[in-house]
Amino acid sequence: MTAGDGRNGGRDEPAPIETGRLGMRLLVAALSMLFAASLVAYGLIRSRAAVWPPAGMPHLPATLWVSTVLILASSVTMQAAVRAVRAGRERALRAGMLLTTLLGVLFLVSQTLNWFALVAAHLTAKANLYGFTFYILTGLHAAHVVGGLIPLAVVTARAFRGRYSAEFHPGVEYCAIYWHFLDVVWVVMFAVLMLSS
Repeated sequence: MTAGDGRNGGRDEPAPIETGRLGMRLLVAALSMLFAASLVAYGLIRSRAAVWPPAGMPHLPATLWVSTVLILASSVTMQAAVRAVRAGRERALRAGMLLTTLLGVLFLVSQTLNWFALVAAHLTAKANLYGFTFYILTGLHAAHVVGGLIPLAVVTARAFRGRYSAEFHPGVEYCAIYWHFLDVVWVVMFAVLMLSS
């Protein structure tokens, strides 16, 4: 009997981390369809509009670039955390996880300020389809960032308690998969919004 047989009661079952990676891939595939459908709907609305954006609408805030830089930086720190845990560097893992979490929070703060700036310029979700689609797309992404910050905070707390090692770090790997996905989605969404307005 091998060590694997003892762990799995003699059955040929995949290791939990492989099952977790499969689960994360399925989650990312499902969310990809959600975001793709949202962008296709945006494209259809945009293509059927005689003028886009409607006359008199404010430009999208330049501070959306700040949000973009923040989420790109958070992907860099997340990957640094992954490299650190694989190398068994606990201090670098903690720093990477903490920075990623803080950058994620700053991204949400930046997005909130962007929304406030647009509301002050009289672009609300009720103003027209241009405003509605902007808030739906960015709000959908922000909701998933909030959803990602919860496990990110949990994994960060566990990293500070020494729960991960080079041999065992599924939480860090799963957070990285999801966080990089959110990064890619935002870059695509940002490009679509900026190019179409």
